[in-house]
Amino acid sequence: MSAAAPSLRNPIDRTALRRRALAAWSCGDGAVIESGSAIVAEQLVETADLRAGERVLDLCGGSGNAALAAARRYARVTCIDQVPSLLDRGRERARAESLPVAFETADAEALPYADASFDLVLSTFGAMYVLDADAAAREMRRVLAPGGRIALASWTRRGLVGRLLALLDAHAPQPEPRAAATRWGARAYLAARFGVQPQRIRCERRCFRFRYRSSAHWVQVFRDFHGPTHKAFGTLDAAGQHALEREIAALLDAANTAGPGSLTVAAEYLEAVIDFPAIPISRP
Repeated sequence: MSAAAPSLRNPIDRTALRRRALAAWSCGDGAVIESGSAIVAEQLVETADLRAGERVLDLCGGSGNAALAAARRYARVTCIDQVPSLLDRGRERARAESLPVAFETADAEALPYADASFDLVLSTFGAMYVLDADAAAREMRRVLAPGGRIALASWTRRGLVGRLLALLDAHAPQPEPRAAATRWGARAYLAARFGVQPQRIRCERRCFRFRYRSSAHWVQVFRDFHGPTHKAFGTLDAAGQHALEREIAALLDAANTAGPGSLTVAAEYLEAVIDFPAIPISRP
């Protein structure tokens, strides 16, 4: 997982943003946040029609939600991320279920795998945060075997998470807006990145529901465990932190469907599967 900044030209700025992004995602304990959205990965592998024995890459996989979902269906799975602590949590989860998943530190923009190494590339709320979207898309296509699929779950700009990211940007700006990552939640953007016609992308807008005790509980959990949120609060003084907390809570309370005793808020995301054709074999 990284921060989104797909059009950087200055190598020095790019290096600085990489370091900043890695530092942000390494804060807290992202596995706590990721474990709550495991249902998204389960749905994604079903939509992608994963088959036993397929070679699967979970890109920017964090603690392995999609990797574990694929391994439960007897795929041969590799999970990559740039945050070692998240990969360690994934290894713990895989051991607990006796699932043979390879967890490896790797950069999504320069994958250390040969061409056509995988039948399916998955990413749940991971690829959308890469630094260079075009480079990551090229790498995904390069390591994908003919006839393979790329399956992605990405938050949308107008959904709850998109609006939350916009709030972080407004209160704690950074060189590349956090909300830019939600471009991945649009069919046209994916078509342009992967060089396919939009109609070739199977898309469905789905909702993940955050379930917490209250808006204050949601804010506290994300401040403690979600790296980018933790970092954003850390850049503000006490008054700024209070203002950001108040606006996040107001957004959550307005979207709450559970009543005053609990918090249930729907967050829209785009589930997208791109089917790539098999290259015909030329015969002499």
